[in-house]
Amino acid sequence: MKYQSQSIALVYFAVALGLFAIQVSGGLLLGWIYVSPNFLSEILPFNIVRMLHTNSLIVWLLLGFMGAAYFVIPEESEREIHSPLLAYIQLAIMVLGTLGVVVTYLFNLFEGNWLLGKEGREFLEQPVWVKMGIVVAALIFMYNITMTVLQGRKTAITNVLLLGLWGLTLLFLFAFYNPSNLALDKMYWWYVVHLWVEGTWELIMASVLAFLMLKLTGVDREIIEKWLYLIVATALFSGILGTGHHYFWIGTPGYWQWIGSVFSALEVVPFFGMMAFAFVMVWKGRKDHPNKAALLWSLGCATLAFFGAGVWGFLHTLHGINYYTHGTQITAAHGHLAFFGAYVSLNLAIFSYAFPILRKRDPYNQVLNMASFWLMAGGMTFMTFVLTFAGTVQTHAQRVQGDYFMDVQDAITIFYWMRFGSGIAVVLGALLFIYAVAVPRKEIISPSDKQPVAAE
Repeated sequence: MKYQSQSIALVYFAVALGLFAIQVSGGLLLGWIYVSPNFLSEILPFNIVRMLHTNSLIVWLLLGFMGAAYFVIPEESEREIHSPLLAYIQLAIMVLGTLGVVVTYLFNLFEGNWLLGKEGREFLEQPVWVKMGIVVAALIFMYNITMTVLQGRKTAITNVLLLGLWGLTLLFLFAFYNPSNLALDKMYWWYVVHLWVEGTWELIMASVLAFLMLKLTGVDREIIEKWLYLIVATALFSGILGTGHHYFWIGTPGYWQWIGSVFSALEVVPFFGMMAFAFVMVWKGRKDHPNKAALLWSLGCATLAFFGAGVWGFLHTLHGINYYTHGTQITAAHGHLAFFGAYVSLNLAIFSYAFPILRKRDPYNQVLNMASFWLMAGGMTFMTFVLTFAGTVQTHAQRVQGDYFMDVQDAITIFYWMRFGSGIAVVLGALLFIYAVAVPRKEIISPSDKQPVAAE
């Protein structure tokens, strides 16, 4: 650890991993409810568990991004974080808001109250007071890291990371605008949801991946920065107007069907670029870096993101196909693999790289860490195929033949059983990962020779 303030990242990563465990456990519970619909229905209804599952996903990913920024920016800027105290205050606000959300959802508090109660917008159900807290925390964060960058060295990695994080922060402000017109509501809702995951988050992903490639492969910075700028250009070019593939059926003008189809089809390009970038950098570098687990997660992130966000997104993004598939299990298949590949794996990659450094140890428990990758990646890939087959059957039976929704659900129950099985693999992999990074072998790095020695 070159800079003392990088230790801030360790606390963020620890909280993120705790929420990660809760999130995947909630997903497993949801998978069981699909095959046993009345399970805990009086205590934890499906809609409440789903809100907790999706909201905890968003929060722990954001905490991971913030922790990654606190780890990456000191090294790139060659200076300490502007204010470590502000970083901890920001984290306290995020944790308080998260606890407030959980209590509000579980006990259905303040129902109907516009300020204190939950809202009815998917992924943005947080009460207004929590949203205000998120904005305050985000502005503290952006001030802190922006001042750090402005006072230190500027690199392509810090520039792109700042652009992505500022975009993330400003776009969240649309979460406060909830017009009564449903078409307008959905338009502004997608400004947050789409332009996060298919816009600003891609910039964060590209910059953190570039940092990992720089450290793990030893390739010259100039080469990595050229790739980074190319990926960012294609991500912004395709992603902004690619928002149109969400406008097909919400009441917007018909020209969005063509704009959305064309530009969202191009969204596969930046994800292919990131996959090619990762593998080319490893091939060019030929560096035998000791942290094999971080390298595996980095390559896995780029590969699974390409298939989940790129290929599976393209499968149903053209409006002629989306007319039939929209809102089926095909959407769920795409969403699960895309999020896991692009952002879950990215966070787990930077965790794998940073934890040994932050805890002043050699890379440890690498076999367990890599086993957790194959468990989670294998489970999520199998889940994606299962949901794709389920969605194909659902599309034909429900949208083509016109069968009733619940009749179709009964017909595809076998796929839900298989999804539950794959969910068990994902949860086991997640717990194994947490153990691998949190419970290292007793090795330390001696200050004198920087070599690992056995602890007394």
